[in-house]
Amino acid sequence: MTLLEAQDGKEYIIAGIKTDDEDLNAFLFSLGCYSGESITVIRHLKGGCIVAIKDGRYNIDNQLAEAIII
Repeated sequence: MTLLEAQDGKEYIIAGIKTDDEDLNAFLFSLGCYSGESITVIRHLKGGCIVAIKDGRYNIDNQLAEAIII
């Protein structure tokens, strides 16, 4: 399942990143978003969602949310 299908307020473990774009992969890694890391969906928005990774909160769009497999 992807982050778009996740429930608000629930913590998940990232199973993988599904993308062929190396820049996107590097960007997600710089946020701390990689396999085995926990991620919490704070709230879904019309164009994406707000997530908490480690000590930060980020607003990610639907393209990024679809690439993150939980």
